Amino acid sequence: MAEAKNKTIMIVEDDTFVLDIYHTKLSNEGFEIITAADGVEAMEKLEKEKIVPNLILLDIIMPNMDGLEVLRRVQKIEALKNTPIVMLTNLSQRDEIEEALNLGAKDYLIKSHFTPVEVLEKINKYLV
Repeated sequence: MAEAKNKTIMIVEDDTFVLDIYHTKLSNEGFEIITAADGVEAMEKLEKEKIVPNLILLDIIMPNMDGLEVLRRVQKIEALKNTPIVMLTNLSQRDEIEEALNLGAKDYLIKSHFTPVEVLEKINKYLV
């Protein structure tokens, strides 16, 4: 299991209930958490504030800029192109899954199929 100390996870999620659940769970595990309510806010933090998280947990359906566009843009930023991105979304259509994985997402988790504990296990897998 990865050592959570000094590891930063960015959670990009517009649903405050889901955001709070994962913020609490991951904070309790010792991760530093950065949040963004949509893709625009996420890109501002990543580009303007030069934040380089160890992993990004990314929703797809969000206002202003969706997760797939964030994924496209992150892949073009030299400092972030090796940052693991795990999609955490309600979209379960094959097209979105394939597109996200083709764009470089490490994993694609459907919210209703995974508990926060299972998501944590996936996160730790990519933070080795």
